[in-house]
Amino acid sequence: MKKIMVVDNEPDIVDLTRTVLELGGYNVVAAHSGEECLRVLEKEKVDLVLLDIMMPGMSGWDVFNRINKKSPDIKVAFMSVLEISDKRKQVLIEEGLADYIMKPFDKDSLLNRIDKILEEKEENE
Repeated sequence: MKKIMVVDNEPDIVDLTRTVLELGGYNVVAAHSGEECLRVLEKEKVDLVLLDIMMPGMSGWDVFNRINKKSPDIKVAFMSVLEISDKRKQVLIEEGLADYIMKPFDKDSLLNRIDKILEEKEENE
């Protein structure tokens, strides 16, 4: 079973996302800050990190850069209410970001995007 880490400082978002992913057949690990995410990644192997951008303390951008440098095999997708341009999204993907998922999302589109990211990861391994 694929393991996904959900990182968001909003407990309701973490709980909602966990529920959707578990219904989709995924194993879910939660973190409520960038610092906690990095600590958990020291101990747990995950296939994908769903990462909020705007968090107190360490931002999602900082967490993504650290994961990307230390563990480039871990896929990271941003989940955010912030809209970004297609050009910026393309730059992030070139830098290693797996996807940029806008909040709020619906269950089916989230699961389809997660499935696609993990299928691409398997093809590249």
